[in-house]
Order: sequence, then structure tokens, then C-alpha cells
Amino acid sequence: MASVLSSRHVLAAAVDGPVLLPGDDGFAEEVATINLSVRHRPAVVVGAMSAADVQAAVRFAAAHDLPVAVLLTGHGPSVPIDSGVLVNTRRMTGLTIDPVARTARVEAGVCWQQVVDEAAKSGLAPLAGSSPTVGVVGYTLGGGISATLARAFGWAADHVRRIDVVTADGQLHHVTPGSEPDLFWALCGGKSNFGVVTALEFTLFPVTRLYAGNLFYSGEHTREVLRAYQKFAAQAPDDLTSSIALLRMPDLPFIPEFMRGKLTVNIRISYLGSKHEGEELIALLRAAAPVLLDTVADIPYADSASMFPDSGEPVAAVEHFALLTAMTAATADAITEVAGPGADSRISIIDIRQMGGALAGTAGNRNAVGNRDAAFAVFALTFVPPGEVAGSEASGLELMEGLRPWVSPRKHPSFLSPADAAVEETRKAFDDATYQRLRSLKAEYDPANMFRFNHNIPPGGS
Repeated sequence: MASVLSSRHVLAAAVDGPVLLPGDDGFAEEVATINLSVRHRPAVVVGAMSAADVQAAVRFAAAHDLPVAVLLTGHGPSVPIDSGVLVNTRRMTGLTIDPVARTARVEAGVCWQQVVDEAAKSGLAPLAGSSPTVGVVGYTLGGGISATLARAFGWAADHVRRIDVVTADGQLHHVTPGSEPDLFWALCGGKSNFGVVTALEFTLFPVTRLYAGNLFYSGEHTREVLRAYQKFAAQAPDDLTSSIALLRMPDLPFIPEFMRGKLTVNIRISYLGSKHEGEELIALLRAAAPVLLDTVADIPYADSASMFPDSGEPVAAVEHFALLTAMTAATADAITEVAGPGADSRISIIDIRQMGGALAGTAGNRNAVGNRDAAFAVFALTFVPPGEVAGSEASGLELMEGLRPWVSPRKHPSFLSPADAAVEETRKAFDDATYQRLRSLKAEYDPANMFRFNHNIPPGGS
């Protein structure tokens, strides 16, 4: 710490953005996260304004034998950042849409709603996630599963065209599948293990509208609705992306009255076909039980984030993820037993997303996003007071235990929680050949494991 303090002026002179130490005005804001389950205490924060600032921060870290971490929103934390160099990218907000090439180029501080809004002006759409405030880069490097278009077009990482990244030696690489194929392959799926990504270029799609929205039911009908959803998903076409959630929301004024302090079931629908076809497809769901609220209709794609309310307010949450090999009537019953009406459950949200369709494609082995054969992804999220995170870490595991007959032994880089930050858990996101190749490339591009405040892939031999 003393070395960092004495060299602060050197780093500050090399960057355009702020350089802050613990105790400085603005330091707390620079290290703040949306998910308060992880608190960061770096030795120094660099508020990067450009790729050159990132290079300077990485070179400074190398000179002082410090690890480097990256932060934008902190939606998906992994491990606390202690004593290292934290690069905050929120000032890097460059965004360019090419309507002819149907591409977007975003800098590392851009969030999804910004891309959705700009692309819509050209009649185009990105493969955005469910939260409009999630950063594009971190989401994409993990694979990126769109809440509205995933089954039609696949993983966001499959459509990346170019990546600008600063590696551990401080060099800025402009990486494409043709220029540096190994590094490109590792970055898409390997998350933040190989450098600090400063910009991405990716494909957009000619989508302007959806037949989409929400169906809400009382929690007393959990079993019937889950069973109906299981049948619905089994016959869903690839251009229909859907998910189902069990919600236990607090009794607070900003929560819709019909959900306050109650268990509700929410099905989210997103269909690329016509309204008439969509109505026929979801008739089974509308008939499953009395519907408390039905918002499914033709909507502009630019309004799709309204399906997934996100206050953007910081909150502490414990998360657990799993992949399911199948969803059957027995699966629906198992979920009901753990978290349905009358169950003594602390879990705030159980979210089950149908996979398959284009998500199962290989993308020509252009990236490290694997384990594509899962039928569904499930996560359990429990809101807790920030001071009670450590005592609540097991919340949600009862669901995974109840789903054991259908839980895959594999994980996915898009669905890793802080509990998965141990090496033995992270490696489950990759098959053996992929993991060994990632370790070899890690040894080539980051032999000292500078980028280790993450779901870490340690350097290793070939």
C-alpha cells in the first residue's frame, strides 16, 4: 500500500480519468456495486476514460505486482477485490451503430438499454439481457443469453466480430477470429481471465417488434402453472423464448399490490411470429389457471425491457445457479414442494429459462462457450440485508437439492455465482478439452494470473 501511495502521482499523470485511494472523496462511489453481496476494497481505483487509461492502469499494476479487476455495474459479482487495482469503465460510453453492416460497436461502459435504444432507430436489435442496466461487455464475455431472442439467434458471444482488449503486458490488441483466433476464442466464454476488454463489435438483427409480455398467476396455482409451462415449452418453436419465475416479493409500496407479500408465478413470453400465431401458442398458458395480469401483446422491441422490471437500486442477494437436463411434470412437482404455496422458503425469486433452439448451436467452435445441451437454466435468488450475506449463503441450495434428478453436473459461464468462484466450481463451466486449452492460453497471455478477481482460470500447461 505504501508503494501505491508513493507512486500515485505517476499513475495519475498517465491517465485522464480519476485515480483514487481508500478514503478519497468519490472512492466509495467508484467501488459500489448493484449486488451488495460482495464488497470491494482495492488499493487504488482508476476511473478509465479510454483504452489508453486501461493500459496505464495495467502497466502500473504489473510494475507493483498487483492484480487487476474490472467493474462497471457489479450485477454479477464473483469475489471481493482486495489490495489490487480496480478499473472502473463507466466513463467509456462510446456507442456506434452501423445500419448497413448491422453491427454495433460499444465501449466497456455501455449498458444494454443504450444499445437497444440506438439500434431501434435503424430497425435493429441486439441480443440484450433481461436487465437494461447490465453492462454489455461482461454479459457477452460469459456467453450472454437474451431474455427475448436467445432461442432464435443463440448466445450473444456467438455474434461478436471484434474485441479490443488490454492484456497483462499492457498491450492493446484488436482481436478478430482471423487476426488472433486463439485469444478471440478464449475471451468469449473465458470471461475476464485474459485481459480488460475496452470495446466490442457485434451483430445486430432486423427485429422491430415482438409478441411479448407477462402472465401472472396467484401462487396457489403454482403446480398447475408449472405443469402447463412444462407442456408449453416442450412444443415451443425456436423463435419463441420464454421463462417462468416464482416470486416472493416484500410488502412494499413500489411492488404491485397483487404481488405484495405474496407468492406469485410469472411467465415471460417473447415470440417473433405474428400475434395470431402467438395467441394460439400461449392458449395453453392462459387456460392453466386464473390470470391476475396479462400483458402479452404486440410491442416494439425497444420496449422489451418493460417485461423485466429492474429498479437499478443496490441490493444484497445470494444466488445459486444450475443447468437442467430436462423439465418434466415431476420436475414441476419438485419445485412446488420446495417453494410452492405453504412451503417454508426464504427464496425471493426462482427463475427457470428455457434453452435449446439456437442456443444449442456450436457456432463453429469460434468461442469457449460450451455446455450447450442443457434444456433449462435455473437460478434461486434470495434478498438479504447486506450484513447477513455470510449467514444466508445456503439459501437456495434446497431448491438445487430438490431438483437433483434433473441437475446437470456441468455449469455455464453465463450462470456462475459468487459461490462458484472456487476453481473446482468454475471448471465445471467447461468440458475438459476446453478448460485445458483455456489454461494454456492463460499461461500465454497472463502467466502471473494478474486477472484473478473473477471466476478464475489459473495458468496451466498444455
